[in-house]
Amino acid sequence: MSQLEGKVALVTGGRGGIGRAIVARFLREGAEVFAADLAEGGSLPDQPHDASRFVRLDVTSEEEAVAAMDRVRAEHGRLDVLVNAAGIEIEKTIEETTLEEWNRSFAVNVTGTFLASKHALPLMRKAAEGGSSASIVNFGSYDGFIADPGLAAYCATKGAVHALTRAMACDHGPEGIRVNAVCPGYIDTPMLQSFFGGAGSGGGGKTIGELQQAVRDVHPMRTYGTPEDIANLVNWLASDEARYASGQLWVLDGGLSAQVQQMRL
Repeated sequence: MSQLEGKVALVTGGRGGIGRAIVARFLREGAEVFAADLAEGGSLPDQPHDASRFVRLDVTSEEEAVAAMDRVRAEHGRLDVLVNAAGIEIEKTIEETTLEEWNRSFAVNVTGTFLASKHALPLMRKAAEGGSSASIVNFGSYDGFIADPGLAAYCATKGAVHALTRAMACDHGPEGIRVNAVCPGYIDTPMLQSFFGGAGSGGGGKTIGELQQAVRDVHPMRTYGTPEDIANLVNWLASDEARYASGQLWVLDGGLSAQVQQMRL
């Protein structure tokens, strides 16, 4: 039997690089999936359509968060899995970051996680009534533990998501709702390709090819990850196999943060 057979899932950022891979994995595992994003095409507009249901969702809008959960309620009456994968990255120091950029980073990465989770909880309690746990998977980052240069606001938001994840796990574990955070390192997504393109800390006059190789070389495994690598872990955390896993920050970074010293890119 597939791991998510009969479960209902919603993935924010579901049309982005990592979000799309999670949606695809959930569909293969038998889930009914809502892919929530700003637009049907997301950051990968040329990708073929899948069997998921698209839901328009600006995660910074409480009105849209409520509407998204109302649609899930109308179609299924419960929500077994919520993945908060929507996120943005600003490649600047705090001195270079405007207040508007700072607030936008927190609005998407932290407030978006808060709003989607807040309005999903009643539906997730319904799912947990059946005896199996419901699962929320937030997106932190290895940058919530250690810092890359020129990513100050991003690092701050991910540290906040880590703390929020633990708090949510403590508050809602008694209701049968597990909460974990996946903390990726370098993953081959449109966000990473923007970094390679020379913005912020990803520049330094190197070619894109040189930057890509430098990132591979700094990892003990000599490569960076794929969205499918992240989807594999998220799928397990969403499944009943992970019924005792909650309140944890799951780092998936190819050994990058295990090193004593890392190369500055």
